[in-house]
Amino acid sequence: MSVMSDRWIREQALGNAMIEPFVDRQQREGVISYGLSSYGYDARVSDEFKIFTNVDSVTVDPKDFHPASFVDRKTDCCIIPPNSFALARTVEYFRVPRDVLVICLGKSTYARCGIIVNVTPLEPGWEGHVTLEFSNTTPLPAKVYANEGACQFLFLQGNEPCEVSYADRAGKYQGQRGVTLPKL
Repeated sequence: MSVMSDRWIREQALGNAMIEPFVDRQQREGVISYGLSSYGYDARVSDEFKIFTNVDSVTVDPKDFHPASFVDRKTDCCIIPPNSFALARTVEYFRVPRDVLVICLGKSTYARCGIIVNVTPLEPGWEGHVTLEFSNTTPLPAKVYANEGACQFLFLQGNEPCEVSYADRAGKYQGQRGVTLPKL
């Protein structure tokens, strides 16, 4: 399995619509960086956020997740309460090739502020907006900036295409648009 270079990412993004919209080089002036890097792609967080709240004292249950656990905000800057989290999505829509697994890591700028970004791997054949979890591990409110870099995706190409892709098995998050809550 190899980590794929900027040249390969660009070819896939432009030739096969793997990333839309695609930014061909790092954008850094006055923003948390995003766009194509040497061996990855730094994606942006959109302006759609679901901020965790305990106003209704709903139990968090991954098998029966209640939407009242969140308040929706469309904003250029999301404030995450202390020791809480928010869900968001990438600006970019991804289409993962059948022979590729995508791993996501949070940006160091956020990590150094106690804001952790979590994303599970993007499986071969998966497509959609990526739902991002921002955890505020600090005892203070924390800011996340919309339309700026949030995380970096690394593309790992397998030695051959998989037998059964995420699309083949009709994965429950296939083709998701917007911020997607847990499904059973």
